[in-house]
Amino acid sequence: MSLERLQKQLGYEFQQPALLKQALTHRSYASNNNERLEFLGDGVLNFIVAHQLYQRFQKLPEGDLSRLRAQLVKEATLFEIALTLKIGELLNLGEGELKSAGWRRPSILSDALEAIIGATYLDSGFDAAEALVCKLYEERLENIDPKSIDKDAKSKLQEYLQSKKMDLADYSIISIEGEAHAQTFKVSCSINKLKITTQGEGTSRRNAEQQAAELALEEISS
Repeated sequence: MSLERLQKQLGYEFQQPALLKQALTHRSYASNNNERLEFLGDGVLNFIVAHQLYQRFQKLPEGDLSRLRAQLVKEATLFEIALTLKIGELLNLGEGELKSAGWRRPSILSDALEAIIGATYLDSGFDAAEALVCKLYEERLENIDPKSIDKDAKSKLQEYLQSKKMDLADYSIISIEGEAHAQTFKVSCSINKLKITTQGEGTSRRNAEQQAAELALEEISS
């Protein structure tokens, strides 16, 4: 896998190759890393996806558009796209991340993809970044079904408890492990009225809470 091949897959050739190399450089490897590019790319990606959804689904209310966008820009979706591009093979990682297989960690791969989007924006402007995002998301945008919009697990659990006039679930952090750039959160979800307590795990507190809520919903429905 080479940078040239990646650019062919992206359908975009960088005028400033150094930007692409920076987008593929994790902070564990060098101070000139992809964190700022990832920040920029996240904003660019969110706007482009929001614009595409706004144009395609002109009758959808804001809440449904927001849920569709969240579904498209979440870490899991970015990770899937990064895997198809084999970005992990080109990442510059520090020794610790290499030992812990950082090239296949969802958070690192999704951040790198956002950094590439940010780098494209800096390299050639908004139109180039939009063309890139539309290419990467073409199949997903064509096939997304607004009727299948699904609320996240925490929202579903909250609505269920409110419908039964019960107190909302209590989420508590059990532990945070790992270094700052590769943390694992363990969170509990407790529903006192139903005597249900579940535990979730994820690369962020939000992800861990979602998993715990999903497990709680499974217990409720079992």
